[in-house]
Amino acid sequence: MGNYKDINEIPRYEQIAVDLATKVAHRDYPEGTKLYGRSTLAGQYNVSPETIRRAVALLQTMNIVEVVTGKGIIVKNHHAALQYIESFKQRRALAEAQEEFSKLLKERREIDIAIEQQIKKIMNFSSRLVNILPKVEEVVIPEDSLLVGKSLVEVDFRSKTDATVLSIERNGAENFSPDINMLLLEGDVLVYIGPENSKKKVEKFVNA
Repeated sequence: MGNYKDINEIPRYEQIAVDLATKVAHRDYPEGTKLYGRSTLAGQYNVSPETIRRAVALLQTMNIVEVVTGKGIIVKNHHAALQYIESFKQRRALAEAQEEFSKLLKERREIDIAIEQQIKKIMNFSSRLVNILPKVEEVVIPEDSLLVGKSLVEVDFRSKTDATVLSIERNGAENFSPDINMLLLEGDVLVYIGPENSKKKVEKFVNA
């Protein structure tokens, strides 16, 4: 006997056995009474006598009926029928639980795959943004820099470095959006923003 979730998956002989066992359990067939003959049962269930033989053999194995030579199929045990019906229900419930579990596992795998794909997308976009978004950097003007004594507009800072000066820190004071004509001094800290490749250009330009 297998585990069946759908009644259509159950072999026809077992469907008949369950139906007969249910009738015995409900005392439609009291213990000691004789069931119809195989031919009659075959006609009632519209199946072959062989199918009825297998159904009766199953009921006999479960101690629900007894086949007595010369008498036929005799109902033997009402409690055995109840136990068989309960066992059948539990097997179907188990099959349904297994089916649901398999379904959930499949959905979980699909969700895991989707999450992994989204993580890869996020990491890919993050990596690209790191290279695309401008960065805020700082550089100190050394004593021998060609920028000393000159203004940002004089040295053409933006076009030479692709960077924009946000502020100039001098003696602990920070000048935001400095005047383009403000002269640069030794030790000034230029706070600038620009693309990834601007840092090398600024370092080279300031230290020239």
